[in-house]
Amino acid sequence: MTCLEPRLARLLGGQSLAPLRKRLRQRYERISAEIPMPVFRLAGLTQVEHAALAALQGSSSRFSASMQIDVPMIDLALQRAGVCASLRAALEAIDGPIIDRTGVREAVQAGWQQLIDTQAHPALSYLLNTSTGLGLLKRLAGPDHASAARLLQEVHAVLRRLPAAGITRAQLAATALGDAHALDDGRPVATLTLAALRQSQNHPHQSEQEGVEEASASNRELWASAQVLVNELARPALFLNLPGIGIPGEPGYLSLRSLLRATPHYAVQDCKVFVCENPNLVSIAADHLGSRCAPLVCTDGMPSAAQRTLLNQLTRAGADLYYHGDFDWPGIRIGNHMLREHGATPWRFGAADYVAALDLVQAHGRLLPEVAVLCLWDAQLTLALQTARQAIDEELVAEYLMQDLDQPGALVASRCNPNGRA
Repeated sequence: MTCLEPRLARLLGGQSLAPLRKRLRQRYERISAEIPMPVFRLAGLTQVEHAALAALQGSSSRFSASMQIDVPMIDLALQRAGVCASLRAALEAIDGPIIDRTGVREAVQAGWQQLIDTQAHPALSYLLNTSTGLGLLKRLAGPDHASAARLLQEVHAVLRRLPAAGITRAQLAATALGDAHALDDGRPVATLTLAALRQSQNHPHQSEQEGVEEASASNRELWASAQVLVNELARPALFLNLPGIGIPGEPGYLSLRSLLRATPHYAVQDCKVFVCENPNLVSIAADHLGSRCAPLVCTDGMPSAAQRTLLNQLTRAGADLYYHGDFDWPGIRIGNHMLREHGATPWRFGAADYVAALDLVQAHGRLLPEVAVLCLWDAQLTLALQTARQAIDEELVAEYLMQDLDQPGALVASRCNPNGRA
């Protein structure tokens, strides 16, 4: 039945009834077109709206701001009057087609689910089956399923080439995607690939408070875990007396490139490996102790990819890490990272050690800012730093650290071995 425009306009048309038509349309938008509209109640009606609804369903014309709407009765009345086939058809004749929002939403959800179900790579499938991963995909690709499918196809092309046996990130991008910069930090393919790696390896998600440098180092470590080199010659890992590596008594460097392409053999099973924050401490240890110094590795501030890779390789080889850093907020943040990511034990790095070292500080030492960092291994250390507000650099307590590092007798290289304790 075609709606008769003049009669329909008198019943439901006009600007005064536009708000009522909008509310009625919203009711239809929430259910499928195949489902009959149930009886419902509308409140907040104007006199004009009440009169129009009363005329449609033949109910009392006495004004009330609330009315029960019997849609099947209205549909039947419109049909008998020869005006229109239904209330829904009448609303569409006046203001255009009614969108089945429920159907649209279900179709959209089905589209996303299909993308999830068709992922062949387990890391990508695992990521997309989390709300975080699917949310990231939608943010990177937008609402269009086709764009998301293209992005996922590119990520899959990268993931299926991992681990990559020590090639550079640019080379991987060029080989997999035809664009040497497609995996640069911040690019959608790189972001989603790293998220899949992070999820599959149970790495913690990046914090919004994480600095740019720290986030970049974390990304390099993730690429390194997949045997992909990023800035492989930048910030090599500084060490002293790692058993079987380098010259005893002389500081040495291990680049990310060398760590990934030819992983050294570490004879450190059940061996204490000390970790410091500052390169100066390695120099002091080499000058004062030489080959007597216990195995020592330097993070050089917040550890970058080479340092993180070396520390991970040492722990996998059975080493026990002991960490010391500056008594300041960046030092605490690095300590938290060492504890959380590498399972390190604090080394003379507690509240009692800080209080004892305060006597060494000059009258005009470095003042700490008021913004504090919670120490994960010793909450009292945070409190002591907040109270004294005095930074203590690692070099200032070098004399005490040397006592622990001094291991007289045979060379360190012969004291740590795969089959015995240090």
